[in-house]
Amino acid sequence: MVPPEVRVGAGYPSWQLAKAFTTASSHEDDETRRRAEERVHRWERVLTGMADGTVTVGSRTPVAGFPAWVTPQVMRGGFATGEAAAGGPLLPHEVETARRVGVPADRYALFRHHLTDAGLAELYALLDGGAYDVAVPEEAALLTVAWLLRAGDRPAALTLLEEIHPFADRLRFTPRPTTGSAPGSVSVSDDASASGGASASDGAAAPGGAIASGGEVVHRETVGEVRAALGGRRPNHSVAAMNEALTVWNPFADELLTHWLETVESGRVAVTEPDGWRERGADLLARYRELATVHTLCTKHRRPKENLAILRTALEEAVAGRELDPRLRGLLRHAVDSMVRRRGVPGSARHVALRTAQAVNASRPAMHVLAQVLVARLADLPPDAGLPSVDAVVRPVTEEESRTGAPAGAEVPDALRRIVERALSAPIATLVERGIVTSAEVLAELVPQLVAATTAEAYEDTTLGALMAATYRAFRNRRSLLLLNLERQVRLEELPWVGAVTPYRSATRGGGSARTALVRLGELALQGFPSTILPNPLVRELSTLSRQAGLDVPFTEELAADIFMGAFSPKFPRAARLAADLLEGTLYDRYYGIDYAAVRGLPEPARFAAVCRARAGDVAGGSWVAANGKVIEQAQILTTHNLAALVHPIGVDPAGGWADLARRAFTTVCGLTARVEGDRYPLGVIKDAAYAWRQVVFFLSLCGLEDQITVIAGIQEEVRRHPEHVVRRLAPVLAGLRHVLVGGSLDDDSAPTARRLTGWSTTGHWMCEVSLPVVRTRRGRPV
Repeated sequence: MVPPEVRVGAGYPSWQLAKAFTTASSHEDDETRRRAEERVHRWERVLTGMADGTVTVGSRTPVAGFPAWVTPQVMRGGFATGEAAAGGPLLPHEVETARRVGVPADRYALFRHHLTDAGLAELYALLDGGAYDVAVPEEAALLTVAWLLRAGDRPAALTLLEEIHPFADRLRFTPRPTTGSAPGSVSVSDDASASGGASASDGAAAPGGAIASGGEVVHRETVGEVRAALGGRRPNHSVAAMNEALTVWNPFADELLTHWLETVESGRVAVTEPDGWRERGADLLARYRELATVHTLCTKHRRPKENLAILRTALEEAVAGRELDPRLRGLLRHAVDSMVRRRGVPGSARHVALRTAQAVNASRPAMHVLAQVLVARLADLPPDAGLPSVDAVVRPVTEEESRTGAPAGAEVPDALRRIVERALSAPIATLVERGIVTSAEVLAELVPQLVAATTAEAYEDTTLGALMAATYRAFRNRRSLLLLNLERQVRLEELPWVGAVTPYRSATRGGGSARTALVRLGELALQGFPSTILPNPLVRELSTLSRQAGLDVPFTEELAADIFMGAFSPKFPRAARLAADLLEGTLYDRYYGIDYAAVRGLPEPARFAAVCRARAGDVAGGSWVAANGKVIEQAQILTTHNLAALVHPIGVDPAGGWADLARRAFTTVCGLTARVEGDRYPLGVIKDAAYAWRQVVFFLSLCGLEDQITVIAGIQEEVRRHPEHVVRRLAPVLAGLRHVLVGGSLDDDSAPTARRLTGWSTTGHWMCEVSLPVVRTRRGRPV
């Protein structure tokens, strides 16, 4: 049952504080402890602010005294700390500016300086040269003032100054000077042009094209971020210990074995010793002590039950002239026999081949050594840009570079290559194909780079377009707040400096590019990740593009069940009506039992919510979070969670066709279902499987009947390739799909073995109840 009121308590922040404190006090890495200490201080501020009322969790203005447009410092879960992201101590470039111009080192003095003739001249130079970075949106405010003054719009500039002036002593309103390219352009275009275009092997398109042309390039991380990741690689103790075992202790064990084999007759340890055997044994023991002093990473040789330790212990007894006791003699015989049986006699072809292969593996340079080679190669590249090609960075180690400890000719392993590829600048489609964009969430991180380009196109003045593009990218880095009571996140247009230049934004410029980008991104999301619902950050970007394209599309976000208050915003019934226009009478409609004719008569959010609650059925017997989840899931079913909007009015048309997307999404359904068996907490996996299944049904609904029959036959074959427990769990689901395909209904008793797959349940999910019969061994243990 949905509670009448949702209150956010201190439980979650307290838990996060405890986690951060544990890490800060116990982690072995200094940098990790330092970051954890920062989290401790921030979570303490969250709790203090909640206690004294200066932080209001759930509000779009969470910090007392700050308007909504101020970017708050936000922690995991959407909790504001009470601090502003543009606040805090002066940054180094601010300190340097204060020293250079001779003003006090405080924000208000710097604010006033930038309104003088000299300060405005500095801002004009930044606007024209583009050598600035906007990390938080507030850093674009005074640049906007400067642009307005130079454009002759003094009233707009004064109005903007009046709004931001009360915070001039606390917030940073100036950008960060850089040496990079203009921030409004796609960040790697200049670099790619300078290098003659992207490498064909990387598949990057030539830069400089409009977003509509498909020539835009993006990157997951900058060169500087990749350098930091590589520079943070530390020696792997386990690998180093393994290499020591391969290069030091295994060869020494072979020497001990060879020495003992001199005493073996007919497979047993002889009583008599060859001439000089004991003296040679003493030399081996002396060398063991030297090796043990120098090579301390691998400790396996010290374990009493290991073969090397047994051979050494027996040799110590023999060299000392003591008779081996029966137990040690038996262990010695077993050690010798097992070593010969597993690897052959030292010097034999089988033994030499094995030790040669092990030596080759051990001779490979350590990952942290190769990482330092890559760091050096990236050192002279612009740190705030991407790489038009990774070939030159990941080439084999050269003779000159071998001085660092990495052997010449050593190949860069895939693990390090993947890190470098995160800086590759290429069209998003190329990054998806190469596996650099690994999920819809990662895709959503890259989209702001492209949307910023369409934002810039809407302004005739290129310097203003570049500034607004930089503002957009910074705004998209703003972390979402935890909101209640259907409050919405702050929009870009609410920033005073963005609103001040709205008259200079054309409603028609860039609209075509935005429309094309909207279609391409929708297709890319479906083709790249057909089994994944659109994550909220990507939904926000698609919404922005649709507005830029002049389309009024009701994109809907995924709602959090733990803070859902039983109500939906007006765009949800709009999205359901849009889905009705596309899906009424289709397989999707019949499978989920939707009365789309009635849905069209639901203009009010309250009536839409009532229908969702009715479709969710009995929600008693479980937690209120699960009850909320059932209601939210029904809203996703009715709206298709943005799939219908992408098809119409956006007009996506995936290159592989809808049938291909259905097959690929079902492969994910099988993989998720396989994880249910043996999972102590399987409900999350079942929920994801149900969401992926909904995508399958939607894609099938856009296929013709012949394709539907072919795909369903194919997915039945796919199921048979999985373990029996997967077949058992999906059999009722597939039976339900077949029953609906031939005209049946899942809302009557005509198909008792069929099931409609949904993810949320308040009474335990039926998929958890499907299990294999117990197979017992002779000892009566279940297998």
